Amino acid sequence: MKLSRRLANPIIKLVTLFFFVGLAIPVSAGEHKGKFIISAANPHASQAGFDILSKGGSAVDAAIATQMVLTLVEPQSSGIGGGAFFLHYDNKSQKVTTFNGREKAPAAVTPDLFLKSDGTPQKFYDAVVGGKAVGVPGIIAMMELAHKKHGNLPWKDLFEPAIRLAENGFEISPRLHFLLNRDKFLKNKEPARSYFYTAEGEAKPVRTLLKNPELAASLRLIAEQGSDGFYKGPLAEKIVAAVKSDPQNPGLLTMEDMASYSAQEKEPVCSLYRGNNVCGMGMPTSGGVTSQQILKLVEPFNLSAHNAGSEKAVHLISEASALAFSDRGLYLADDDFVTVPVKGLLSDTYLQTRRSLISEDRTGVPFEAGDPSKKAGLLSPDDAIELPSTSHFSIVDGNGNAVSITTSVENVFGSRLMAGGFILNNQLTDFSFRPEKDGKLINNRIEPGKRPRSSMSPSIVLDSSGNLKMVIGSPGGSRIIGYVTKTIIGVLDWNLSMQEAIDLPHHINRNGTLDLEQGTILEALLPAMEAKGYKVKIRTLNSGLHGILVTDQGYEGGADPRREGVVLQN
Repeated sequence: MKLSRRLANPIIKLVTLFFFVGLAIPVSAGEHKGKFIISAANPHASQAGFDILSKGGSAVDAAIATQMVLTLVEPQSSGIGGGAFFLHYDNKSQKVTTFNGREKAPAAVTPDLFLKSDGTPQKFYDAVVGGKAVGVPGIIAMMELAHKKHGNLPWKDLFEPAIRLAENGFEISPRLHFLLNRDKFLKNKEPARSYFYTAEGEAKPVRTLLKNPELAASLRLIAEQGSDGFYKGPLAEKIVAAVKSDPQNPGLLTMEDMASYSAQEKEPVCSLYRGNNVCGMGMPTSGGVTSQQILKLVEPFNLSAHNAGSEKAVHLISEASALAFSDRGLYLADDDFVTVPVKGLLSDTYLQTRRSLISEDRTGVPFEAGDPSKKAGLLSPDDAIELPSTSHFSIVDGNGNAVSITTSVENVFGSRLMAGGFILNNQLTDFSFRPEKDGKLINNRIEPGKRPRSSMSPSIVLDSSGNLKMVIGSPGGSRIIGYVTKTIIGVLDWNLSMQEAIDLPHHINRNGTLDLEQGTILEALLPAMEAKGYKVKIRTLNSGLHGILVTDQGYEGGADPRREGVVLQN
């Protein structure tokens, strides 16, 4: 087994390194080549997935074990109380398919759910904290659907690593402690306060052994009964009660909402870039379409002639990103409820028209959305807020099958509510708070049973022969799209290793401010980018990229130095 983890976050770097060395996990740097491989955001989760792969488990089997452990050890980011998007590559058929485990809005929601009495939107955290923003969780149904199609090992066996760890306990990591200490809301909600904090309301210290027998019981129930153990019966009753009984901000979730949830298997959205087939999720996440728009917009420019992080490269990618985000805000939403012109947005004719707006000398930000469907005048851009949280893991199994999964409870610690030992999501705040603006409907408005738009961008890249080339994804709110796109460009345009591409400093433009990553060489670009007309902000950009690259020598993994992730392979 090989493991690699690099750390760059100046706040928790040294204490995190000490923590994991103290766990006696071997650390090495460099490339990773072997028969199977996993890159995930926490060592315990990577280990669980690795152990399943070692027993002959499929990539899907390993994904289930990884996600269950993440529920326990990374509750700030993801868990079975949330949702996920899941890409699967079948090596034998060379087919990519996707599984949609996005949460759904309860049947009783109304268009004014997040509006105050005067018709103006609520403040973000007034809507987030409590039961109102909780959608029907989708991970368990999604994982069960994927396992029925691509699982090798028995369903119940995949829960054992997380059950064992929940009963025996795990040590609070530096990152979890840091986020517990910083959060203003979690300590005000039971049972989260008793679980994560001392009697005095202080975050439990690093290395505190945290046991979660209630989560172990929940996982054991799901292991025995499948998704029925989650969506029906006593566990579903606990979830609904937690949502509806919240004293400050009760929600609308019902047992009928839980029982009626279903995951979806859908075709991916794929586009050619530099002769490679880049595949991502379709609606209701904007990640696949938007990242592929950015790639197609920059494709005619010779990025390989410019260094990564150079003024020219940052400018071209920023303009393409801003153009794509302008379309995203107007069109992209759950296509079970609204018409989304995906083919039009990715067509060569439309993208050529949009590309003509890119000046090589000056920014055109902010751009207005284009009109591939001749319906732009009927819609209004939304105001949805996506703050950084979430998690991502990438896996390739011993048969060459792969998964790319981005998973989330939305905001850090979601709604701050717990039920059954796990955090409940606040994904309904990914909808636009306003249903319309200036008399025009917003596609990403809330409706009963609708899934909120996301930016999660799990991606799989195939070479010109249909063979697996890359598995990649990241957390990070709406900036996920930029993180993933930058990494794909790093590998395909600049011939970087997976770790080198992940390590590249971030620059993000979402059709507004140009964000440059604090503490990197990109800070030196500020005067030049301002001279081009950009409004520039130097800021922390905390991605969590976890990826795998297929090389002639084998698999090469990368784990984001900005978090606690590790790569494991045999």
